[in-house]
Amino acid sequence: MKKYSKQDQVSMAAWAADCAERVLPFFEKAYPQDERPRNAIEACRAWVRTGACTMAGIRAASLAAHAAARDAKENDAACSAAHAAGQAVATAHVPQHAFGAAYYALKAIAAANPANAAGTVSRERDWQSQRLPEDLRGEIMSRIIIQKRGDGFFIKLRKGEDF
Repeated sequence: MKKYSKQDQVSMAAWAADCAERVLPFFEKAYPQDERPRNAIEACRAWVRTGACTMAGIRAASLAAHAAARDAKENDAACSAAHAAGQAVATAHVPQHAFGAAYYALKAIAAANPANAAGTVSRERDWQSQRLPEDLRGEIMSRIIIQKRGDGFFIKLRKGEDF
């Protein structure tokens, strides 16, 4: 697994929280009383600001957001948005979870507007790319793949030996 510096990890976590927060309204509109994904993003941001957290706290926030995603399985956009939050907070533990936050954010965008998904996903991926530090951009964005398939497309997270 690739090693990242602590500063890279903090940058990746802030970026992952931004990616997840952009799609959080898909979850909150469908499940306004469920704060688990928002709490995960807030825990991620707290770690970015202070560096202070317990792995038990990070794990609990991540698992709670993923549980919210499972509870929202009937709503693809909400489900993916909750997964994005769970991945974002987990970046405090393992930097590569940031990739998952961006991936699930793109899936939420696609599910929220299937008729215009190709354009909205492409614009969101461009937004994601521009928010990354330049020294991380190429590597991270090369792992988040959008491929055309027939009349549609699919979103994939490319993993490798160093992932």
